[in-house]
Amino acid sequence: MEETTAENKESRPEDTAATVEEQQPDQVVQLVAERDGLKKERDELREIILRRQAEFDNFRKRTEKERSEYVQYAGAEIVRDLLHVIDDFERALKNTGASPEYAKGVEMIYGRLYDALKKSGLEPLETEGKMFDPYLHQAVERVESKDAADGTILAEFQRGYNFKGKLLRPSMVKVAVHS
Repeated sequence: MEETTAENKESRPEDTAATVEEQQPDQVVQLVAERDGLKKERDELREIILRRQAEFDNFRKRTEKERSEYVQYAGAEIVRDLLHVIDDFERALKNTGASPEYAKGVEMIYGRLYDALKKSGLEPLETEGKMFDPYLHQAVERVESKDAADGTILAEFQRGYNFKGKLLRPSMVKVAVHS
């Protein structure tokens, strides 16, 4: 039995060398395939990361834009509420029955309030003599007129305003129409 084990021992290194040589190409092919798979996975992950970064940048830009618009137009509601006060002041100024001192005081208060609102972005709409625009004007009355062109604004009942370029309140107007 010792002879067979001795023969086995002698033949083993040769067999092992042959087996390693046969296994090396298989291992190389396997390693190359594994490397290629890892490269593909890396490229996919890189693409996912780039996509996520782009999505995050778009999200950041969109929220920044929304925030700046919110800040810019946050005062619009307060200004809209104060328009009724402006209207009341304008009606008070048209009242000629008050004493001159009272009228002057009302005019001064109106002027200060109006100037403060103008500084914050309030812009009155000019209407009389202009053409009717349904996006800027609300026709309260239509009057047949041969003197004015069709669609011309004849009178303004309530002034309209823009706030920082956006319509805050449309003007209530009387519009000329041809029969």
